[in-house]
Amino acid sequence: RRVLFRSVLKDIYTRTLTGIVFLIVVLGSIILDPLAFFIVFSFFTFVGLREFYGLSRKDQKNKNNIEYYVFGILIYILIGLSGIGYIDVRNTAFIFVIFFLQIAFEIFRKDNPDWKNISTSLTGYIYVAIPFGLMNSLFYTGAINEPRYGILIGIFLVIWTSDVFAYLVGSMIGKHRLFERISPKKSWEGSFGGLIMAMIAGYILSIYVTQLSVLEWMILTLIIVVSGTIGDLVESLLKRNAGVKDSGTIFPGHGGVLDRFDSIIFATPMVFVYLNLI
Repeated sequence: RRVLFRSVLKDIYTRTLTGIVFLIVVLGSIILDPLAFFIVFSFFTFVGLREFYGLSRKDQKNKNNIEYYVFGILIYILIGLSGIGYIDVRNTAFIFVIFFLQIAFEIFRKDNPDWKNISTSLTGYIYVAIPFGLMNSLFYTGAINEPRYGILIGIFLVIWTSDVFAYLVGSMIGKHRLFERISPKKSWEGSFGGLIMAMIAGYILSIYVTQLSVLEWMILTLIIVVSGTIGDLVESLLKRNAGVKDSGTIFPGHGGVLDRFDSIIFATPMVFVYLNLI
């Protein structure tokens, strides 16, 4: 029992320390400068691509082709720099050129050319590089006397609030499985608990971050939680197909980049569309 108790304490300590460092890096880069956030998430993009290709094609020789990462990072750079205003948004049109270059590269591959390599590489760009790039576009300019990063921080806080309380409520009273064949531990009770607490967090945010109205924050929170839950399930499916528990080991006690950002990866495009529509 003592050994088990020490193991549990060590795990809690590791997870807590990693979580604190993670919060400092993410929130600190947001507050410091959009370019700092861009640089930090360029690293997360590279690691996320590596994890994705490792999971999706574990049995394939071509899972780590260098162009996967070169093109993926280029896509992130084009979207990210246009999002924070360093380059003209029209430059993102080069993404279509990159897509077709990736297809062309497969034709000239000497080592086992395969259409599956094309579909895997393009899926990685769509699933990892584009959402991470769009995160840079969520620095939202509002009132002059308010920080432009308020909405971006709010999005992360809503995601984290939903995740934490979905886990706590689900652990205590969760009985009805949300999607058992993909993620056996997630429950409807936990999901609703996370949604309710996230809505409360969204309301509190509307008081301090007034670029959006209360109603707009409520709608935004609902979009984040629903799409984030789907993103969590999508990553669970990816890991289940690969037969692994975590996507990586970069965050001790928490897993990989895809484990930490699975919800916001899926929520970001939805949030981007919503903010631009309103």
